[in-house]
Amino acid sequence: MTGTLYIIATPIGNLEDITLRALRVLREVDWIACEDTRQTRKLLEHFGIAKPMFSYHDHNEAARAAELVERLNSGGSGALVSDAGTPLISDPGYRLVRAAIAAGISVVPIPGASAVVSALSAAGLPTDAFRFCGFLPPKSSQRRKILEQLKPDTATVIFYETPHRILEALDDVTAVMGPRPVVVARELTKLHEEFLRGTAAEVHAVLASRPSVKGEITLLIGKTDVVQADDTPLEDAVRAAEQQGLPRMEAIKQVARQRGLSKREVYRLITGDGGR
Repeated sequence: MTGTLYIIATPIGNLEDITLRALRVLREVDWIACEDTRQTRKLLEHFGIAKPMFSYHDHNEAARAAELVERLNSGGSGALVSDAGTPLISDPGYRLVRAAIAAGISVVPIPGASAVVSALSAAGLPTDAFRFCGFLPPKSSQRRKILEQLKPDTATVIFYETPHRILEALDDVTAVMGPRPVVVARELTKLHEEFLRGTAAEVHAVLASRPSVKGEITLLIGKTDVVQADDTPLEDAVRAAEQQGLPRMEAIKQVARQRGLSKREVYRLITGDGGR
């Protein structure tokens, strides 16, 4: 009988954020795969847990995934953790999960802390739709290319960023996306947790005034407030509003508001009356 692979979220800062279920499973599994055994050992020792650990990171992922699947096939259960937060979210683990599924091994998520969701929940930006894009590229030209592609997106966009690149990233956001609302969430759940809100230029000014920028950073960019162009002919738009029960002049007023035009201008355009 094959074992089970548990994908266990660990705290992103505050150790109290680990779940009771995560602690139970960590005590029950036969082994734990982790990015950095030194980092995970601190967590396990804090909670009095002793388990065999295997390093699992970007440089050994392909070979180690096969080894761990073999262990799971022999019947032992294992856990995959990252240094902080939910595994696979900008962290290694995809190859292991994919290989386990292909081998018919049960993969069970143990949810918990995530910097993406934590930042989004307290940012004050729209949450009806959001897009997480991992880390921004290190070079400005690459960053701007990504930002250009995301410029028309109507969802809140979320990135991870390093403290030594955040000022350059904010410059690129300003250059490409303009004065959109931006939130920099820094050191989430830790002693010096901070949310900086404003335009990218305003947040840049705050951070640039400091001797240095430290800590783990989540960058959130609000959706554009620009209304997408509507190429429906004005007369058709007015007629559609009338069909919804609006009197003609109210329909004209509504279409004018939607198009950023004056009521007089819409009336002139659909009647051909120059006003003379």
